[in-house]
Amino acid sequence: MDDAYVSGDPDGLTPLLRHIRDAVARELHAQLALRAERIDLADVPEVAYQVTRRVDEVLTGLTPRRTSAGR
Repeated sequence: MDDAYVSGDPDGLTPLLRHIRDAVARELHAQLALRAERIDLADVPEVAYQVTRRVDEVLTGLTPRRTSAGR
């Protein structure tokens, strides 16, 4: 059983999953605003790409960034 659920977190999500959920929701909201509240089937790949970028930002934000000297 997930620790988040056991500890009484009402949505049952870990902090990481909450961050990912929120990033996906923000991006979907932005995409819907850009597209007049409608995502056409032809736009799904671009929307999925943008959502993936937001999730990547969440995940890479959790790891220490390399300095320019470390690259």
